[in-house]
Amino acid sequence: MNQSPRLPRVPRRRTLLTLLVLPVLSATACGGVKGGKEAAGDGYPTRPVAFVVPFAAGGSSDLISRAVAKAAEKPLGESVVITNKPGANGAVGNKEVLASPPDGYNISLSVKSLFAITPLAVKDATAIQPDKMEVVATLTEEDYVLVVNSASPHRTLDDLLKAPSIKYGTAGVGTGGQLSQALLFKAANANARDVPFDGGAPAVTALLGKQVDAVSGSLAETMEQIKAGKLRALAIFSAQRSPFLPDVPTAKEKGHDVVVDQRRFVIAPAGLPAAVSTKLDESFTAARKDPAYGRFLQDNYMERWEVSDDAARQHIKESAAQYAALAQRYGLKLGAAQ
Repeated sequence: MNQSPRLPRVPRRRTLLTLLVLPVLSATACGGVKGGKEAAGDGYPTRPVAFVVPFAAGGSSDLISRAVAKAAEKPLGESVVITNKPGANGAVGNKEVLASPPDGYNISLSVKSLFAITPLAVKDATAIQPDKMEVVATLTEEDYVLVVNSASPHRTLDDLLKAPSIKYGTAGVGTGGQLSQALLFKAANANARDVPFDGGAPAVTALLGKQVDAVSGSLAETMEQIKAGKLRALAIFSAQRSPFLPDVPTAKEKGHDVVVDQRRFVIAPAGLPAAVSTKLDESFTAARKDPAYGRFLQDNYMERWEVSDDAARQHIKESAAQYAALAQRYGLKLGAAQ
């Protein structure tokens, strides 16, 4: 019988060393390649994206966040997980997200009032600087409408402004609802006092319970009660009449040059890898075209605001200057009861 040639004998010690070292080298090499790709954002996303809503559940910000997040999941290719972290007109949740790594896995809704109105009420040394964030997508423009309880004796805006005293509810200090009413009542020399609540929904609830005399709230927070006959709309704080309330005059029409609105947009930490920024942009662009998202906007009385990052920053900057000038003109101090 022929014997197979004998293979050279490899020392056992060398064999063990090879078995130990090669896997480590392979893992290191693979890890290095993978890490480089992740650092550049290639393959993003590979896990769910966390979406922080910096307001309480049930309000306008929460509703729009959930609608756009759902529409973004398919083009993004991953789930988008909503978490509510309310506080300080959005500052609490926004600051947390902007302190996270710029990898695209932490994003947040933000609002114009945080940058254009809140600084008039709160002096915050740690306030968010616009250069620390990237505007991922702009979403909506929403008007504020001044409403009273349907049982109120005030049938018109003039009636309300002539009242001996007015208690007006707001969604909190430094919000558009507060600024719009404060400017109006100051301009009209009305005897009015601010009663802040923790959000628009509690303010509307207080108005329904006759705890306050008036509220300036978003259409999403007030329209159903207006349509049900429980609230009466007296004026809207927009440049032109709202298509949703065509019979309600603007404050400007009634002789009071007060125009205040809310804009909502999605942000992420500055410094996103180009591939991540592009993927988020494409995903939210597709989300805004989703028919279900469009129906949501219509059903919740929200108008589209879809502009570039630069245009959004410019609008917020101009609004901040405008509101500051008006506050100075009327001697407003939003941090204190008006």
